[in-house]
Amino acid sequence: MLWRIYVVLAGIVLFAILIFGRAVKISIYEGEKWKALKEKSYVQYRAVEAERGSIFAQDGSLLAVSLPYYAIHLDLSDKVVSDENFNNTLDSLSYCLATYVDNSYTVGGWREKLIEARKKKNRYLLIKNKVPYNELEEIKKFPLFKLGQYKGGFIAEMKSERKRPYRLLAHRTIGYVREGIKPIGLEGAFDEELKGAEGKRLMQRVAGNTWIPVNDLTEIKAQSGNDIKTTIDVNIQDITEEALLKAVRKHDAEYGTAIVMEVKTGAIKAIANLGRHKEGWWETYNFAVGNQVEPGSTFKLASMMALMEDNKVDLEDTINLELGKTMFYEDEMRDASYHGLNETTARKAFEISSNVGISKLVVRGYDEDGGSRKFINRLKSMSLHLPTGIEIDGELPPFIKEAYSKEDKWSGTTLPWMSIGYELTMSPLQVLSFYNAVANNGKMMKPHLVSEIQRFDKTLEKFKPTIVNNRIASPKTIQKAKELLEGVVLNGTAKKLATKQYNFAGKTGTAQVDYKRMKKSKIKYQASFAGYFPAEKPIYSCIVLINGPKQHGFYGGEVAGPVFREIADKCYASQIEMQVPVNAKLRPILATRQLPTYDAGKKDEMKYILSYLKLPYGDNANKNWAVTAAAADTIALKTRKIEKDIIPSVRGMGLRDALYILESRKLQVETKGIGKVVSQSIKPGTKARGQRIVLTLD
Repeated sequence: MLWRIYVVLAGIVLFAILIFGRAVKISIYEGEKWKALKEKSYVQYRAVEAERGSIFAQDGSLLAVSLPYYAIHLDLSDKVVSDENFNNTLDSLSYCLATYVDNSYTVGGWREKLIEARKKKNRYLLIKNKVPYNELEEIKKFPLFKLGQYKGGFIAEMKSERKRPYRLLAHRTIGYVREGIKPIGLEGAFDEELKGAEGKRLMQRVAGNTWIPVNDLTEIKAQSGNDIKTTIDVNIQDITEEALLKAVRKHDAEYGTAIVMEVKTGAIKAIANLGRHKEGWWETYNFAVGNQVEPGSTFKLASMMALMEDNKVDLEDTINLELGKTMFYEDEMRDASYHGLNETTARKAFEISSNVGISKLVVRGYDEDGGSRKFINRLKSMSLHLPTGIEIDGELPPFIKEAYSKEDKWSGTTLPWMSIGYELTMSPLQVLSFYNAVANNGKMMKPHLVSEIQRFDKTLEKFKPTIVNNRIASPKTIQKAKELLEGVVLNGTAKKLATKQYNFAGKTGTAQVDYKRMKKSKIKYQASFAGYFPAEKPIYSCIVLINGPKQHGFYGGEVAGPVFREIADKCYASQIEMQVPVNAKLRPILATRQLPTYDAGKKDEMKYILSYLKLPYGDNANKNWAVTAAAADTIALKTRKIEKDIIPSVRGMGLRDALYILESRKLQVETKGIGKVVSQSIKPGTKARGQRIVLTLD
């Protein structure tokens, strides 16, 4: 038994030595040979790009879509294309390529190019890039190409290119996903849903580290991405961008942003951002979401609501504005413009946006021990310290100092300056979210840009409106806050923006940027306006912020306010749901001058019209022709005398009736103007003898 074991062991050792020797031979002596062979014939499955899902506006309009295009190559190796096939089709193929594909080469030029590629056994000769599908179908019919990949060497690889039918509309909000760059906007936030699942295709590596498909079809089919439906309204987006563009150009600003939000749901209908670019105005950055700034006077609404919610002030309480200038310790505070007021009400101080008035009210209201902490806690109860949680990246939480915090550099002047929108930062979207909550009777909604995820028009997931804070303040405080915002437009800093067509409410803001670090001559301003419309039943809230206006004013009411007004005007004019129906109001008692009077015509026709219009009348006419007479708030039909061979009065008649009566009496009628007859050249009662009569109509 022992010698048998030795024999087996010796065999194993010998076999191991042979394997080791073979490995050394392959890796050392034949290494280059096998590496070259590997490079020559390496085949593997490679990823195939999936068709990216589309992004839709709320009405189904395409905001972003992937369009397929094809790269056409030709494998001219003799293993694929035989000499016979190549030579028989060379001339006709060259003609087709020069005529229908790329005329930068002549027929002879294409012929030489194909011959040269054939000599080099080029397996991946580019014929044309970015070929649309309909053109691809025609190219497939060319000589040689129609033989397919295995006999004709024809290779068509599909790729896709992201297109935006509305070009720059909502450019930054839609965003992009690019290799090596941080994803931006909705494209980045919903990349997983949009990109789909890659497929697999067997590919072969040829010279030049180029990969060519082995088969016409993918072995594992790519799954296209899902679509997302946004809340963007393309009409409101266009209105917003156009209004903002005019303003930043007019005022030579550094940048501007505007947002329109649906009050009840928090759905963002438009979001525009315009910054300076070497090619003009461009959406270089999402200022609405990512830019944290000192809000300035638009924050005064929060200060007033805190005072009212804590029962620290009544709107009719008085405050001394000191002609618009006061001191807090060693720092002087001034109002933005001279108003010449001393004693005034808290309501008036807010309407004229008095820095002195609001700050003194807050300091007076929270002057007890721990008062500043109560003020900050009240702001937090209104969710002013929270980010909105919008889907796209880039949002930072608001910065509101903790009371008495050394880390936050709290000082004796922090409370008065914070009350007027300094020493704290918020994004424009965060400010709008607060104003939207006031318009929504105290219910704060989460701003959102996406309503659904879809696949082939079928809803996979629906995003419902989300309530962030069910009540930011009591109904009493909310009602007073609305009164204040309406007062700004009716009596305050936005008075020039008011319109008779509808009512809106809002607050102007004029903030000094870097006011502590810059000399007075170099102060930069930030103009803003936040509000909602219509004031009675708010449908949309809106904020406009324009940074660094250099000409034609810098106040919020003259820079940002007109942009808000233009957006509101065009939304009001274009959306029927915002109009108040005429018959929704009580029917007014008509004055005599408002009633149809001295209208004449056939009695039966006039009775029909008055009945159709539901106007009560009395019939006192005993002939076929009648005239209306208005007395007080009633209409009476009286007889209009029409005698044979006598020229009657046709005043008040339409042209048809007047012509019928006069021409039946052989008169030659000439008319001037349009409407009903207001005068006639021949006096009524004159005998008709075929005269010429001139009628004036109006």
